Amino acid sequence: MTTGTFALAACAEMLWRDRPIEWRASRLKDLGFGVGLWNWPDHDLSKLEATGATFTIMNGYLRGRLTDDEGAAELLETARETAEVGKRLGVQRLNLHGTGLGEGGLPVQPIEVVTGAMWMKARDTLCRVVDLADAADVTFTLENLNLPVDHPGVPFGRAEDTLALVSAVNHPRLRLNLDLYHAQIGEGNLIELCRRSLPWIGEIQVADVPGRCEPGTGEVNWHGIAKALKVMGYSGPVGMEAFASGDADTALEAFRNAFTI
Repeated sequence: MTTGTFALAACAEMLWRDRPIEWRASRLKDLGFGVGLWNWPDHDLSKLEATGATFTIMNGYLRGRLTDDEGAAELLETARETAEVGKRLGVQRLNLHGTGLGEGGLPVQPIEVVTGAMWMKARDTLCRVVDLADAADVTFTLENLNLPVDHPGVPFGRAEDTLALVSAVNHPRLRLNLDLYHAQIGEGNLIELCRRSLPWIGEIQVADVPGRCEPGTGEVNWHGIAKALKVMGYSGPVGMEAFASGDADTALEAFRNAFTI
């Protein structure tokens, strides 16, 4: 859905959780929203294709890490496979993290201290991701995650870190998935963060804090952020990666209202 300023989407995995994923994708399409997904092996791709939905973002790898040779090789191998699936579904952005996430969003291999060598390796890995993206004609994003609540032990989890890496690579095939829910928990100062990140943003994701539900259920002034984004000149996608506090249709309406300027 385009509200006149932003193209709006929502994560199908987090809404109508008692319904099949293809039903959720169809419902989002009918309501005018793009569709975000998590891991593609969990789903029947043919049924998703048949919905005709616009798939805005999906996890861009299945396993691996940015920080070491073994992890980078695994990340690139699964990213190459995922890129083909993404092209099949027409997914606009393929999402990466500093390391693979397991049950409950916890890192498969926690890293408590990120060394200088890991930073250099992460930049090198992302440069190889860009080469893969060029060859496959896809775009990847790197997402920030919060460490205090949901994802302790994820390297390069802070938005400050993802911005440093993406701006260092500085290539249109690698953008930021700037998740403001995670940033509010870990860093705050969201409008200034958006301003500093603006040249490299591929997508902005939102959920309120605390609770990770739709805009209006927590402490963040989302309409104020939407107005600031418009003033900055941002007109790209905004995705709600949030649970519904009650009825999913009502949650989506609250999201749409918050980002209608």
